[in-house]
Amino acid sequence: MTTAVLICPGRGTYGQGELGYLARHFRDATLLGEFDAIRTTAGQDSVTALDTAQRYSTTRHTRGENASALIFAAGLGDFAAIDQDKVEIVAVTGNSMGWYTALACAGAVTPTDGFTVANTMGTLMQQALIGGQLIYPVACEDWRPDPKRKADLLAHVAEIGARPGHTLALSIDLGGMLVLAGDEAGLEAFTASVPRLQGRFPMRLANHAAFHTNLQAPVAERGRARLAPDLFGQPDRPLIDGRGAIWWPGACDTHAMWDYTLGHQVTEAYNFNHALTVASREFAPDLFILVGPGDTLGGAVAQSLIAEGWRGMADKKGFVDRQGDTPVLVSMGRTDQRGAVA
Repeated sequence: MTTAVLICPGRGTYGQGELGYLARHFRDATLLGEFDAIRTTAGQDSVTALDTAQRYSTTRHTRGENASALIFAAGLGDFAAIDQDKVEIVAVTGNSMGWYTALACAGAVTPTDGFTVANTMGTLMQQALIGGQLIYPVACEDWRPDPKRKADLLAHVAEIGARPGHTLALSIDLGGMLVLAGDEAGLEAFTASVPRLQGRFPMRLANHAAFHTNLQAPVAERGRARLAPDLFGQPDRPLIDGRGAIWWPGACDTHAMWDYTLGHQVTEAYNFNHALTVASREFAPDLFILVGPGDTLGGAVAQSLIAEGWRGMADKKGFVDRQGDTPVLVSMGRTDQRGAVA
């Protein structure tokens, strides 16, 4: 049997090309109806209505409460579609809000409780919309890691963040990219002081707040007030969080899991690179499976594995050659790869 680590994506992965993703892939109509009922009761558009809209709208579909609901549902639906007679999921991780999906896929929360967590936090973040995010490359264009460049950029970020009236910090260590977050002064100072790369970076992320920084402390506090610790239980599978810590089945302090999810996970940097390093070293899977929606996180997964030297991969060509021979990554958001595991 093939062993695999499951990876759940975060915000920004349900785009125009993903419209109708749930209609195509989510097979549990009863569960989807429960998600819709949660949204309708809260006075929000149902997930079904968002997914089956005639047109994709950046303003509508990227709003925190809408994006979080769509991404959670898509990821959970893909997890349920995996043929677990031929694929053994040995661990689960995620990027940013993908942690909420990972909790549900690992069994630490029920599907409806996980949806409630994702929808609640997405709604609270949208209501507050404190600060913003941008993304900037640190790896070479062939995906080789460049530690000096990364260290220099992080030092520059710290220097800007220390200026009076400026807030800027690392939000997510994401493969060969840095996701930075801060207030407008901090983001503008960084944008004005670094070279423009590939014609699009630094790139501001629409409808994104300053996730994973202390600017989100008020959101974390509201989340803890609304979401009770008893929503969380023992996982069925090991979970790897944004620090690289492993939550083992039968050995978890579930109150600590609640505290991490609505504390550190909201207000401190998320180290996706380290989560994948731990996944590769501790579980040595045959395969990494990236659930949908979309496959935009695939590059970051590959870059993280290259930085780790996973199975001798040293650059983009090495990864592509390996994928053509014996794939190490399956993105379920890609029709040409989905059938390998679904």
